[in-house]
Amino acid sequence: MYNVVTMYVDEGRTRHNGKTYTRYLLRESYRDEEGRVRHRTVANISSCSPEEIAALKLALAYKDDLSELVVVARDVRLVQGPSAGATLLVKAIAERLGVAEALGSGREGRLALWQVVARLLDQGSRLSATRIAEGYSACDALGLEGFNEEALYGNLDWLAGHQEEIEEALFRRRRRQDKPPTLFLYDVTSSYLEGACNALGAYGYNRDGKRGKKQIVIGLLCEGEGEPVAVKVFAGNTPDVKTFAQAVQTVARRFGCEHVTFVGDRGMIKSEQKGDLEAEAFWHITALTKPQIEGLLAKGTLQMGLFEDVLAEMITPEGQRYVLRRNPERADEMRQTREDKWVRLSQQAEKLNAYLVEHPKAQAETARRKLEAMIGRLRMGRWASVKVEAGKVGVTRDEAAMAEEGRLDGCYALTTDVPPAAADKQTVHDRYKDLAEVEAGFRTCKTAHLEVRPVYVRRESRTRGHVLVVMLAYVLRRELARCWRELDVTVEEGLDELKKLCRIEVAVKGRTAFSQIPEPGDLGRRLLAAASVELPAILLARHAKVATKKKLPSRRTKR
Repeated sequence: MYNVVTMYVDEGRTRHNGKTYTRYLLRESYRDEEGRVRHRTVANISSCSPEEIAALKLALAYKDDLSELVVVARDVRLVQGPSAGATLLVKAIAERLGVAEALGSGREGRLALWQVVARLLDQGSRLSATRIAEGYSACDALGLEGFNEEALYGNLDWLAGHQEEIEEALFRRRRRQDKPPTLFLYDVTSSYLEGACNALGAYGYNRDGKRGKKQIVIGLLCEGEGEPVAVKVFAGNTPDVKTFAQAVQTVARRFGCEHVTFVGDRGMIKSEQKGDLEAEAFWHITALTKPQIEGLLAKGTLQMGLFEDVLAEMITPEGQRYVLRRNPERADEMRQTREDKWVRLSQQAEKLNAYLVEHPKAQAETARRKLEAMIGRLRMGRWASVKVEAGKVGVTRDEAAMAEEGRLDGCYALTTDVPPAAADKQTVHDRYKDLAEVEAGFRTCKTAHLEVRPVYVRRESRTRGHVLVVMLAYVLRRELARCWRELDVTVEEGLDELKKLCRIEVAVKGRTAFSQIPEPGDLGRRLLAAASVELPAILLARHAKVATKKKLPSRRTKR
């Protein structure tokens, strides 16, 4: 015999092999014959939904007089809580695409998932991601315990150490129903650094036009439709072609793909890189640079008559295959650009001559040097020149040289070793155009929504982890863009709308019991429906504490 004192829901967490497991038990506490308090388990309710567990807790709180539930409103307060709509949406997309599964359900995996979600919702540093965590219901939505910014910095080290496992798990998840891809797109970009202490920072060819700044080099590998599958960070002085071998090894060794065609931009796939591909029995599609085209024209391998509005194809006796075309719209743009440069140069010459007239002591030679420097900057040296006559400067242009300069306007030549039986000329052309998907990814990750820079970390591992977070966020953003394409809203606008969806916290006798998710407005409903996401009605409050070690200055300088 025993006397029941109370029944309650016991929540416990355990860690095993780096993973955290949560269990819920319905338990009784009682006194035995000697008066000692004992406990026994009535049932394991871990399989119950959060809503059911919340209902049990509420019912047990009023078990002595269930009639009180009728008038419990006197003890209930409804308080606006933090935002939850956008966080729950992005979490659902991450689960659907396998990103959450690839990261794992352990604490580090959940922290990494929050970093990916935070990158989509509000770009910034690890300190920033910590500060916004409570405002976006990070712990309650993702099942996280409390953390600070140091945990997120350490999580970047964890991400770098598990990057290959994460990429491979995501690749396998995507390929469960489909055959392995046979087309991969690869391109490289650079991202400049504001500081000088990054372990991978070095001076190199800066695509951003930021002279005097160190940079990192980023190689992005995508499937044929532009879906990112792997990203690699290199030192800032690494040539593009030196990154290519690792991309080939990733596809061949890590992903185990066969009969693959690699598509690379101009100058990316040279003789050494072709050797890497041949060693794996892979094909390639790339474009020739302008000097390469001029060289082939000089040798007679190619003829200008082949560059027309429609695609032309030529196969040399050695088996080298070329696909050629002249884009008339691009040719007009390039011709107009040269004319615009000439107008700017002429106007500058007029301004300098007016200055010489107004200032008799001014030297025409100084004006000449300024115009020659302008010609160099605008790359007009082949057909524009400066002369000095009677104390004035003048500019002239060589029409024949200008025509020669524009001979290849709009012309491009693709080269490939893909047999015609495997891909006709139109297919080769279209596959090369797919590289625009990689370029769009770089724009989104670097300067648009996701903002890979500024890079707020210095260690090599944390730099790699940061770039991986951005790539995973880009995977989710692509899916949202696909889902919302017909709604005439950008991803940023859609997320901003769902950020307005805040929890309603239900507090009983001063303590938050659970949070209710209200019905979204018309646009919110359409966004969720288009994404095929249904938000939960109730979100349990974990009461996890998220705080930053580094605080904002308590006193700010007055302007």
